[in-house]
Amino acid sequence: MSKSKYSESGQEIYRHEERTTPFQLATGDEATIDLITAHIEKHIGVVDFIFHEIISDTVHIDVLRVPPTKERNYYTLVTCGMSTLPMTVPPGAEKFRFAELLICLPADWPMTEETYSLPENYWPIEWLKTLARLPHEYNSWLYAGHTIPNGDPEKPFAGNTLLSGVMLTLPSLAEDASAFFNLRASDEKEVHFFCVVPLYSEEMEFKLKKGAEALLEKHDEEGITVLLDIGRKNVCKKSIFGFFKK
Repeated sequence: MSKSKYSESGQEIYRHEERTTPFQLATGDEATIDLITAHIEKHIGVVDFIFHEIISDTVHIDVLRVPPTKERNYYTLVTCGMSTLPMTVPPGAEKFRFAELLICLPADWPMTEETYSLPENYWPIEWLKTLARLPHEYNSWLYAGHTIPNGDPEKPFAGNTLLSGVMLTLPSLAEDASAFFNLRASDEKEVHFFCVVPLYSEEMEFKLKKGAEALLEKHDEEGITVLLDIGRKNVCKKSIFGFFKK
């Protein structure tokens, strides 16, 4: 990883160069799965399925699934394994070395083995795994407000959406969001959970110029939540003159 200039909003921009480290086989940890599963079931709901990773590089990333319920009519997918290793955090952020990620999908999202072969259905799971492995592959870190584009230049995740990047936010759909955010794994280890929110290219550009809070305010004004909507409104779509619409 190499650091570049700061954005207009004052946030440092990281450029991830091509990886040079070799493949490092990693295996799962039953104790970690049990600990994170118990935390999810305490704050979100019952885990009904685990997307097990067969061959893992650097860290073993499984994805735990909580199905829709009457109270929470959407799927919640949570990584398990990202927190096996600490991230490389800047000075002063040592408390946030360990993290896991989640994404919320509509209740009608295709969830059968047959549909996973289609990029239009599988990309949210694929991106959870990609993001969970990214800080360990590039000696970097992920935290609330960080944005990651799908490529450089960024391109849509799949043919059914124009969303082309993500931003991490604090969890907001748990009944007690602050309690879910923190998992005390041991005296030396505290795991934090972040939501993955897909964005449009213009929204990522706006965030770099104005900051994450300004973008979240625009989302709030339009009623946009962390629940994925592949065709939702682009709150930063530019006018024909090249300016962001208000």
